[in-house]
Amino acid sequence: MNKNYTLNQVSEIAAAIISKKEHKTLLFFGEMGVGKTTLIKEICKQLGVLDRISSPTFSLVNEYQTKENEIVYHFDFYRIEDEEEALDMGIDEYFDSKNWCLIEWPENIENLLPLEALKIELTILEDQQRNIQIR
Repeated sequence: MNKNYTLNQVSEIAAAIISKKEHKTLLFFGEMGVGKTTLIKEICKQLGVLDRISSPTFSLVNEYQTKENEIVYHFDFYRIEDEEEALDMGIDEYFDSKNWCLIEWPENIENLLPLEALKIELTILEDQQRNIQIR
């Protein structure tokens, strides 16, 4: 999928991503301020997350629970020092859990990422538009 959208269409974009259920690990690429967290919040909302959703910039991971008692993990690796830090937190166990894993700044742990993950690249365009590429 390659599509231009506005923030008014985030709900539609989130639904399209969730529909690709064979991939529960989602990698969000894009510069600061492109809307990664906004899109993740909408995905979590549509998955039925009951908790308050915020970017785990300092804690590296937030765990949310859905109405169906499923777990969603939200990672933010912007401030990670090195991949060893991710290994120390047990990143492999999160990936092996088969729960939703939503990852901001995945390029900072690129050697640890599962091969079957869905790559979502966001870019800012003119006139409040964004472009999303999903591979």
